[in-house]
Amino acid sequence: MAVIDLYSKRARRARGEFPDVYQYISLPSALKTQIVQIWIEALGNHDDFRRRGKSPHAWSMMTSMLRREYGVFALTSRAAHQDDPIAELCDFFMAENNVEKALDAVELAFRAIDRLTRSWDYLQRSNADEVASEAIAELNTRFREHGVGFEFLSGEIIRKDSQLLHEEVVKPALRLLQQSCYRGPEEEFLLAHSHYRQGNTKEALNECLKAFESMMKAICDKRGWEYADHATASKLIQVLFDHELIPLYWQQSLTSLRSSLESSVPTGRNKLSGHGQGSAPTQVPEHLAAYMLHMTASCLVFLAEAEALYSVSDTQDSRG
Repeated sequence: MAVIDLYSKRARRARGEFPDVYQYISLPSALKTQIVQIWIEALGNHDDFRRRGKSPHAWSMMTSMLRREYGVFALTSRAAHQDDPIAELCDFFMAENNVEKALDAVELAFRAIDRLTRSWDYLQRSNADEVASEAIAELNTRFREHGVGFEFLSGEIIRKDSQLLHEEVVKPALRLLQQSCYRGPEEEFLLAHSHYRQGNTKEALNECLKAFESMMKAICDKRGWEYADHATASKLIQVLFDHELIPLYWQQSLTSLRSSLESSVPTGRNKLSGHGQGSAPTQVPEHLAAYMLHMTASCLVFLAEAEALYSVSDTQDSRG
């Protein structure tokens, strides 16, 4: 269902009442209610399954997953929910005050919407793909309306730390990484986001470096450029410069570029999380982990776009 720009919304915007910054500590009750309504519409309700002689398999799968992961026999205390996975999941979500657990349910449900409901076989809908895409788009719109700093993207709930950084850096990185040749760095970058969201900042830095190195290896593999099996980030950067992925005149004029690539992600990881921490635990501040995530995303976008432009110049050179 399309999001309606009601008069009350327009009036609130005119008064400047919509939040300017994101919060991450709670999901408002109204937002939860809207999310449940999206679930019912996209995943189906009891009548939808009854009319088609189907069982609510997706709902059962999600409740079973959460029960197993939480180590419980039921998500709620109501015995009546034992044979009603739709009510069990929805009631659990509405009552859950822990935002991370609530987001577990959101992520599983929208992953099911994205991956299971797009085919005609799910509920015999002629517009199944459109319904799924609209459901995901509405979720992200509702998050923004309520000033909640999360978004469903590439199969996961992603924390949005800054609207500008998220729109201009993180989302372009994830779009570029969806190419099959960049599957490795995509998985590692998403894992870095997952660790950051859970407060595992040292692990987030490790995955940042892995994604950065994997991106350069993927470009080298795509181009047939040789590199040592255990090449470090600095060695991989050198390979890219040697093959003029970044043109020579840019190397001369933007002398800081190489320094940024070599020192930003690798150094942050090596100094704070990549080696033994000694007798006292090493703490990685959350704001530093956020900075490194955005720096990594910027590097990934830069490298992917440089490789794409390199491809274009190759084609033009061969024709010229």
